[in-house]
Amino acid sequence: MKILLLTGTPGVGKTTVIRKVAAALPDWRLAGFYTEEIRDARERRGFRIVGFDGQEKVMARENFPGPFRIGKYGVDVSAIEAVAESALSLDRPANVYLVDEVGKMECLSGKFIAAMRAVLDSGKPVIATVALHGEGFIEEVKSRPGVQLWQVTRGNRDYLPRDVLAWLRKQ
Repeated sequence: MKILLLTGTPGVGKTTVIRKVAAALPDWRLAGFYTEEIRDARERRGFRIVGFDGQEKVMARENFPGPFRIGKYGVDVSAIEAVAESALSLDRPANVYLVDEVGKMECLSGKFIAAMRAVLDSGKPVIATVALHGEGFIEEVKSRPGVQLWQVTRGNRDYLPRDVLAWLRKQ
């Protein structure tokens, strides 16, 4: 199976690993997305979702109105769906799908879940970060046959991009 999942506690460096892997593949056709924090000085105020196709949207922020909330953040499910629809499309030529992340916010979107299932079933290499804890689709992804699940820690996060690239080149 060509699916590598990276998990770990929040803030340990999962997104950094994905971004370093992406940066190390300048000649590859990348599909997927990463998330980045929106900060005001030292305080995290929200999250942005950025597709490797160039599309980006604010997906969650404090004081965002609407019915979807994860912790102190209101989640804009339509923003997740817009980026996921484009960035996870199987119509795009891609050597690898890099997805950051399969988490509680993203899983509020049925369209994200459907697109991710298609990507996971595509036979293409997939490297994704996944929440350490979670039910539903998060657990489904982790329990797929043949999936490799690697834990990101403060001790391994600096050399993990090298190991992920070695794994990818064997696929």
